[in-house]
Amino acid sequence: MVDRLVNTESNARRIAMVENCFGSSGVPLGVPGRVLVGEGVLTKMCRKKPKSRQFFLFNDILVYGNIVINKKKYNKQHIIPLEEVKLESLQDDAQCRNGWLIKTVTKSFAVHAATSTEKQEWMAHITKCIEDLLRKSGKKPVETHAAVWVPDNEANICMHCKKSQFTVLNRRHHCRQCGTVVCGPCSNKKLFLPGQGNGKAVRVCLQCYDTASKVKVSSPTGVNNNSEQRNSADSSGGDSSGDDDDAAANKEETHDEPKFYSTLLQR
Repeated sequence: MVDRLVNTESNARRIAMVENCFGSSGVPLGVPGRVLVGEGVLTKMCRKKPKSRQFFLFNDILVYGNIVINKKKYNKQHIIPLEEVKLESLQDDAQCRNGWLIKTVTKSFAVHAATSTEKQEWMAHITKCIEDLLRKSGKKPVETHAAVWVPDNEANICMHCKKSQFTVLNRRHHCRQCGTVVCGPCSNKKLFLPGQGNGKAVRVCLQCYDTASKVKVSSPTGVNNNSEQRNSADSSGGDSSGDDDDAAANKEETHDEPKFYSTLLQR
């Protein structure tokens, strides 16, 4: 039971250990009322290839980072508020059987557990934390989430024009609206998307741009020429997935069973 772990010495000690593992590269995690619910290694489906990441589930946030030295040092800390999270199970084939989507306002991605039992444990604990958090805050679940990006290796040619082949010079780009892999000319427009870009327009494919433009035109307020010009993108803009680089990380990728420190309550 999560509430029983609040203000306990064991919980404070676990949180302090997590902070120490991230060191100066992370932010302080010990705040009043916060409980470390569980931790373990999951395989995150990154843009270039699947990579092991250390995950920490708290009662209000989900934290993950790159593994530098297992159980001793992590970097590139990412913090996701659970109020924004939506889970979707992946069950299409054997490869996806132990996987699920973690969808947030700013970023969505797939993760895989080592076994179906671990998947069920992770999803059950995350879901329980989300439900308890929303119930206590009185907030409603977030309805708009970022698209899950198609991995680079699943697209050798542009998924929009079906003609442009990707090379060292002709690089891949991702549409922030639908997540497809597209070439520069097919993604030379930008849109303002909720929760993305820190207030700036972000890269989208021509199909998503055209769809959004039609919606704006059909709305009572319409759209002006200045807005159209502001949404034009520089095709040389960056296209980063955030935590994809692993120059010194993942030297040790041993997998241990996840640890959960609370017992799920029966409704």
